[in-house]
Amino acid sequence: MSDEGLRPEITRAGLPLVALALLAGGPGHGYALLSRLRERGFDRVQGGTLYPLLRRLEERGLVGHHWIHDTVGPGRKEFAITPAGREELDRARAEWERVGHALGTQGDE
Repeated sequence: MSDEGLRPEITRAGLPLVALALLAGGPGHGYALLSRLRERGFDRVQGGTLYPLLRRLEERGLVGHHWIHDTVGPGRKEFAITPAGREELDRARAEWERVGHALGTQGDE
């Protein structure tokens, strides 16, 4: 990705879906998700954006969490995608493919 990262409007539109896609690859806690998001170009995303997003996804039934209690340090929430989240992700991927196709057309019909 460029040094500038993604434009804010792209980040706003894509972040919930990318978060679901990352969780579809396996559960994770917030800090790990932030790292994985940054690897994918979401450079400007902070915990103050991600954690409320995860809470909203959970309220919609797309994500769930459980607590992991290690022997050292405080417990932490580990988030996982739900079956409803997988369905939403499938729908969203199809829509983004249509958007990508529309962006790729050059006046062709």
